[in-house]
Amino acid sequence: MTKTARLAVALMSSVVLTGLSVPAFAQSGEVNIYSYREQSLLQPLLDRFSQETGIKANVLYAGDGLLDRVAAEGELSPADVVLTVDIGNLVGAEEQGLTQEITTPVLDERVPQAFRDDNDNWTALSLRARVFYVSRDRVDATALSYDDITKPEWKGRICTRPGDHAYNIGLIAQRIAEHGLDETRTWLTAVRDNLAYPPTGGDREGVKNILAGTCDLSITNTYYMGAMLNNEAEPEQKDWAASARIIYPDADGEGTQVNVAGGFIAKHAPNVENANALIAFLLSDEAQSIYADTNYEFPVVPSVAPAELTLSWGALNPVDTPLVDVAAHRAEAAALVDELKFNEGAQN
Repeated sequence: MTKTARLAVALMSSVVLTGLSVPAFAQSGEVNIYSYREQSLLQPLLDRFSQETGIKANVLYAGDGLLDRVAAEGELSPADVVLTVDIGNLVGAEEQGLTQEITTPVLDERVPQAFRDDNDNWTALSLRARVFYVSRDRVDATALSYDDITKPEWKGRICTRPGDHAYNIGLIAQRIAEHGLDETRTWLTAVRDNLAYPPTGGDREGVKNILAGTCDLSITNTYYMGAMLNNEAEPEQKDWAASARIIYPDADGEGTQVNVAGGFIAKHAPNVENANALIAFLLSDEAQSIYADTNYEFPVVPSVAPAELTLSWGALNPVDTPLVDVAAHRAEAAALVDELKFNEGAQN
């Protein structure tokens, strides 16, 4: 059986396994991408990449299950590059043996060591910060730390999404990496007991509830501010966003916790050179600026400025805890959420 035939069999099998439709992937002068990122965010980048390199970018978009898909397809997988979000997915892919070394020299030149794998098996492509949205009307503070929200004056005033969501697990895991399990248990207990209601919904819901007066501070990712302020389909979200302002926790201290969107080259990528070319392009000034302007995330390349709207919220001082260290504590973070019954809300 030829390589092309084997790839066709793998693609047909993967449809049965996942129920997803599959584009017709060719294997020369092209790069095949599996992406968790939404098409509206990624397509401008890929269009520019193809214009500059002549390499056609084929994309399979899916909100879930891509790592399972790559694992199921094995050595017959057509995937060259997988783009995903959250450090847990990137480290998980490496642990499952789904990655290979990224060899473009651009990686060492442009990405800080804290935001890529020690062996170059994955890299961050953009950063997202876990920050505080505070009520413009009811909160006077202009600077806060993560420790500040454990104080009695915040009792019944804090909201967030469930503690076992990847965004909050990343924050808790980072604190374990920096402060240890016992100190983090004390911190998370105090945060739990200052919650206005049992954590529910998504990051936008917390900001909605600031406008409603249900809470005064929401733990939410930065880019939602831009997404809400520019949401023409649901203009009520503009009012949610206008009711709050962003504070970067620990901006003058150890720094604000960040998670990432990133990517890796698949272990059995049929177009390795093109895959490396794509990673290099995604780390270029041009692509990093497109990332920033399109989705209000922070460029991972320090020399590239965020979007003007993002800059209007203040300057990000990202915590320098290596992401590999954060990922190593994710299981402990999840266990701590369960142990403290965080999702049940305040207990005193």
